Amino acid sequence: MLLGYPISELALLALWIVAAGVLVGILAGLFGIGGGAIIVPVLYEVFRVLGVPEDVRIQACIGTSLAIIVPTTVRSYLGHKKKGSVIPEVVRIWALPAIAGVAIGSLTASFAPAFVFKTAFLVFVSFIAIRMLFGGERWKLASLVGVSGGAISNAVLTLYGRPMHQAVGTSAGVGVPITIAGTIGYMLAGWAHMAQLPPFSVGYVSLVGLVLMAPVSSYTTSYGVRLAHWLPRRKLEIAFGVFLILVALRFAASMI
Repeated sequence: MLLGYPISELALLALWIVAAGVLVGILAGLFGIGGGAIIVPVLYEVFRVLGVPEDVRIQACIGTSLAIIVPTTVRSYLGHKKKGSVIPEVVRIWALPAIAGVAIGSLTASFAPAFVFKTAFLVFVSFIAIRMLFGGERWKLASLVGVSGGAISNAVLTLYGRPMHQAVGTSAGVGVPITIAGTIGYMLAGWAHMAQLPPFSVGYVSLVGLVLMAPVSSYTTSYGVRLAHWLPRRKLEIAFGVFLILVALRFAASMI
């Protein structure tokens, strides 16, 4: 037993987190996203097994996910910047508004129903997936919802005609201030709920999840970056669209 939990159960959960970290890192480098769409569902099941109450579980997943993807997003950004696929003007313009949005989100996400966020996310990723798979300049983006910064910036840049490789690299750059500010925000937002959260948590951020997944996902990001610059633009768009469909299906299943 370790802090009241069976060692065998914790070891199995740790293996799943590490395995997910490998996938998260590759996706971050490939699509310029932090991988939160993968991390959150995995952590949700981990925290469920550990007995984290339902009313704080999704917040803990989001906060821990943001902390985990900080090094992954930084590595992805640096990798794409080295290859010249980052638009620095866009990163500078979007940085402050992105941080402001994260600050608002870290406050509202702690009390808004999870169903609302899942529904908005499902609609958004479905729309962008269709845009990526079928293309066409007739698609316009009227409004955005609070999902991954990489997914949003990636979609906007491609909708405005930027090459997919530039969209991916710039998305990673925008994701850096989002993940850092979000981590701090969720630490503060969850401070009053420490007694309900997993062991070794700081607010809504689980240090156990951070220590286990972050190094693995950060290390594997470079492989995703190489793959992104190896694939032709259209194949990268199709891959991104398929990825978003899978994410949408996962969230739809969790709402049943």
